[in-house]
Amino acid sequence: MSYAATLPWTLEKLDLSRIDVEKVRHNEDLFLLLCSSSFVESGSDLYTHLLVDHFAGDETLQAWLRDHWEHEEMQHGRALAAYVRHVWPEFDWETGFRNFFAHYGSVCTPDELEPNRGLELAARCVVETGTASLYRALNEVTDEPVLRELTNYIKSDEVRHYKNFYQHFRIYRERDKIGRFSTLRTLLKRLSEIKNEDSDIALRHVFNVRHPDKAHDDAEFRRIAGRAEGLLKKHLPAEMTVKMLLRPLDLPARLNTMLEWPLTRITEKLFLH
Repeated sequence: MSYAATLPWTLEKLDLSRIDVEKVRHNEDLFLLLCSSSFVESGSDLYTHLLVDHFAGDETLQAWLRDHWEHEEMQHGRALAAYVRHVWPEFDWETGFRNFFAHYGSVCTPDELEPNRGLELAARCVVETGTASLYRALNEVTDEPVLRELTNYIKSDEVRHYKNFYQHFRIYRERDKIGRFSTLRTLLKRLSEIKNEDSDIALRHVFNVRHPDKAHDDAEFRRIAGRAEGLLKKHLPAEMTVKMLLRPLDLPARLNTMLEWPLTRITEKLFLH
């Protein structure tokens, strides 16, 4: 049986001919967000290989990363790229992605991972929280039906990925006696990096191809990228985001509740500023 038969959904389910192009065609902020996301997702095989090597000896986790996570992330990239090509056919997606991947490949190294494998799983929970929140927000931003269908599929995948990383984190936490303090430190570190190199690099290379005459204008890039990120801010699912971020700490209910409000404020700043 091919792996495609086990995917939760397939690209073939999306009828691109149903896209209401006029609903999204003139939204440059949405274009920037969707195209940069398609770059990051399409390059996820590189990160998968880093994680597979990092978890040498953990055959269960390695198998899930290779046989499920990588395939689903790459499908996200294909689907987003197909959507971008359909709505913005004049954009040279291949050139932009090629430049992104060459740049990203130079910084995506084992040094980016937490030396403690259990804490790397905690860090992955932060990353998956970020992607789930991103696609939930993108789903709220638009009323274009095919894009809403696609972002809902991807959001559901990312939440499921989070749950799987979290379950593996629990195994490492119990086995290696990982405490709350080191977990919190890792969560905060990765949260502070949530606007990390891969997304920033992707935005930069979309901008460079879209606006070649301004490729070296850093101020203009920051203005346009900031405007696009501002579009998401209004739709950030803060409650869902905070609950996902706090879960690895396994805090008493009362303390968990006390932390939700301040962490919501921090999350809004770090995810979208």
